[in-house]
Amino acid sequence: MKKLSFAFLALFLFIGFKAVNFKTISGSVSDLSDGSPIATAILKSLPSKTVAKTNLSGRFNFKIPQTDTALVVSYVGYQTKIINLNKGNVLKIELLANNNYLKEVVIMAHGKEQKQKRMMDSPISEALRIPITTSLAGRVPGIYQEDRNTESYSSISENGFKDPLKDALSTFSIDVDAASYSNVRRFINNGSLPPKDAVRIEEMINYFDYNYAQPTGKDPINIVTELAPAPWNPQHRLVQIGLKAKTIATDNLPASNLVFLIDVSGSMSSANKLPLLVSSFKLLTDQLRAKDKVAIVVYAGQSGLVLPSTPGDAKTSIKDALSKLSAGGSTAGGAGLQLAYKVAAENFIVGGNNRIILATDGDFNVGISSDDEMQRLIEQKRKSGIYLTVLGYGMGNYKDSKMEILADKGNGNYAYIDNINEARKVLVNEFGGTLFTVAKDVKLQVEFNPAKVQAYRLIGYENRLLKDEDFNDDKKDAGEMGSGHTVTALYEIIPTGIKSSFASKVDDLKYQKPTQTPITYEGNEMLTVKIRYKLPDQESSKKMQLAINDNPKTNTSDNFRFVAALAEFGMLLRQSDFKQNSSFEQVISLAEGAMGKDKEGYRSEFLKLAKSTRLMAKDLLTIANRNEVTSPIKIK
Repeated sequence: MKKLSFAFLALFLFIGFKAVNFKTISGSVSDLSDGSPIATAILKSLPSKTVAKTNLSGRFNFKIPQTDTALVVSYVGYQTKIINLNKGNVLKIELLANNNYLKEVVIMAHGKEQKQKRMMDSPISEALRIPITTSLAGRVPGIYQEDRNTESYSSISENGFKDPLKDALSTFSIDVDAASYSNVRRFINNGSLPPKDAVRIEEMINYFDYNYAQPTGKDPINIVTELAPAPWNPQHRLVQIGLKAKTIATDNLPASNLVFLIDVSGSMSSANKLPLLVSSFKLLTDQLRAKDKVAIVVYAGQSGLVLPSTPGDAKTSIKDALSKLSAGGSTAGGAGLQLAYKVAAENFIVGGNNRIILATDGDFNVGISSDDEMQRLIEQKRKSGIYLTVLGYGMGNYKDSKMEILADKGNGNYAYIDNINEARKVLVNEFGGTLFTVAKDVKLQVEFNPAKVQAYRLIGYENRLLKDEDFNDDKKDAGEMGSGHTVTALYEIIPTGIKSSFASKVDDLKYQKPTQTPITYEGNEMLTVKIRYKLPDQESSKKMQLAINDNPKTNTSDNFRFVAALAEFGMLLRQSDFKQNSSFEQVISLAEGAMGKDKEGYRSEFLKLAKSTRLMAKDLLTIANRNEVTSPIKIK
């Protein structure tokens, strides 16, 4: 009887539970009007309700039960489309923009009501949007999962030591960007060590103000220098070269024609992106004067003018427009840039500050999205007197490499906003320096005396190096300095007579003899610093220079010690080949003795970061093991 019951049970199971067979469907989703790919579109197979998303190229490939008969495709701002799956397994799907979701926003401008249209999220696409997690993607067949960390950073090949007999000159463009420091801070505060290429030492140094003396002559820049033993190798010298731009009172700054170019794509939806961005721009709005004016352009799948050019004292209208922004859509960054330049040109102020402020995570994936295309557009518009400032937000898909290039080509600066305090620093405390240029195309060239210098190394500025002949070429673009800005550069010097593996010699040549002019200089000068700059409204450069004698200090300034601490910290994070006897303990000791006035608490904050990093990196091999890794290591 038991055998018979088992046989009936087996037969029931066989009949009642059939194996599920799957098939693979693939294809693309694009915009019907222009054929551009739609990334992260939602695909829902029915009746199984299997869900997937398109990748950044608008393509998909996933498995569904063979019994499914229909595919529902939706995306923010587009009409939902239902596809009959009997038509094949390779699908080319085109979506039509849905004007029903273009809702009117009433904005006050110049005292008059003006209607603007803004893309709103489709309720259908919102209902279908589900989070795709690692565990879900691993268990559900065919679900597409984007890389959870797609941040990108330009590769840095660290500057090495050079022989002044062969390379007497060192030439580079100044860099007032400070994005690297706040980005590194974000990693450390989140419990991670940053990727080595996210660490740009010059930007970490230039994040801080050093209270250099104001220029007193006709030049808008003052040069300040200091020479002392290098903390990580006392036999070496460390040379600090500081520049201070003239500070202009806010009331005396020229009128501004600003265009806020804001990324409202789907990737900007998280709290540390669009919501923080809106709060940041409200802080900036509070700094505007009646003679200033601002327009707001947004971009996602499409770009649009949300606020026409509006006087700076119409703060309620500007803030209302910012408050109504919401995220959704792909990222047509190129189209947004073009519209922003058009709006800026239409409201151009002769002799004023004409500037676009781009706020984004940099994840452009639709329209003009290649670096080369955007660079050409920005370089062309730069010549018309419209500059570009870039503010970066967010994490996970942050495109640092792209945003640094855009700001560089646009005669602007680049900052990373990781919290509201950073927004206040960049857009309130440093308002003039961020937005108002007092000197453009600023270049430095340092000549080293081989009688005193055996070898030298520029710390940082790897992506700002210039050819020696570029120094006197006024057509060569370089960095800008804003009102009150400070710029600092460091050189590590191996004096003559010091044995060092960094200054090793090569074999004599077999087929030719080196031609060397005898050194005839007998003075005490170790090097000469030369600077070229242009006034904002001129195209011919002016030259300044200052010689530095070989008189190393024993009692250094707070500025010198703090800059040295930052440089040493950066070398440790990068696991530099030139870190020598660097240690987190020494970084902390230097910083503790160099707090100065620290009115805003920025130096104290760095000290806390250094202590946190020491705890995370108990063994420096933790950092060394990630030399080839482009994503952060999580410290448990």
